[in-house]
Amino acid sequence: MKKLLFSALCWLAFMPFAQAQTKTSCCTKTAPEQFAVFASNQEFQAMHASPLPFTLEEPAGEIVSFPVAGGEEGRAYLVKATKPSDNYLIVVHEWWGLNDYIKQEADKFAKAMPHVNVIAVDLYDGRVADSAKTAAEYVKDVTDERATGILKGAMAFAGKKAKFATIGWCFGGSWSLQAAMLAGKNALGCVMYYGMPETDVKKLKTLKCDVLGIFAKKDQNITPKVVSEFQKKMKEAGKVLSVKTFDADHAFANPSSSTYNNTFSKQADKMALDYLKRKFAVKK
Repeated sequence: MKKLLFSALCWLAFMPFAQAQTKTSCCTKTAPEQFAVFASNQEFQAMHASPLPFTLEEPAGEIVSFPVAGGEEGRAYLVKATKPSDNYLIVVHEWWGLNDYIKQEADKFAKAMPHVNVIAVDLYDGRVADSAKTAAEYVKDVTDERATGILKGAMAFAGKKAKFATIGWCFGGSWSLQAAMLAGKNALGCVMYYGMPETDVKKLKTLKCDVLGIFAKKDQNITPKVVSEFQKKMKEAGKVLSVKTFDADHAFANPSSSTYNNTFSKQADKMALDYLKRKFAVKK
């Protein structure tokens, strides 16, 4: 009952942010935690049909583990570069978890950029959701401390000389931006698909790379107002943000989603890949 009351209070506190997108909820500290608040809403959950069954055959990578400060080991799906390389693409999963769809995306990036190590981190510690209700529970279980620890652990696993670009969708889109900030001077670039942006200018000033934001015009949560506010905050922080908004719904780039749009997804994915290739200096 107490948990239920707390969730309700958090949601009420978050409403001004969801409507005006100018204030941060008192119940949350980071953009990903703000996402977790409205992920509890039944309307938001109703927008996410369960992912279609899919098993990745002949995966190009493997699950690796690495130390995480103050907790259990972290895990990730790693596809190594064809030759030794300090280039790493950090992939952050959607709210479903590190499922085979995300591993497939990691394989695609590795094939398109063979000189780049692709590491898809697991912020759910091995759990994968098969329903919106379960996904919402897993999102709420992700603490800022644990997720940050996992990302830092993955970066340490890559090595001190590693250079990073990040990419993620939905829940992972928000964490993609957080990961880019954590990478500091080793950050090359960041792609975030319809993720809750960071609005703390002080935090944004720590960002050492530009950002490509891909959003959906019909998104009922990461709305055009949210995007506009993000643009203002990035400008205030003195950072470069490129925004592409598609006339689509949230999760339009997810092939397992009921809102998947093949045409827009291909356009967005090409844009993201071209951006990443430039950051990793891949010749066409």
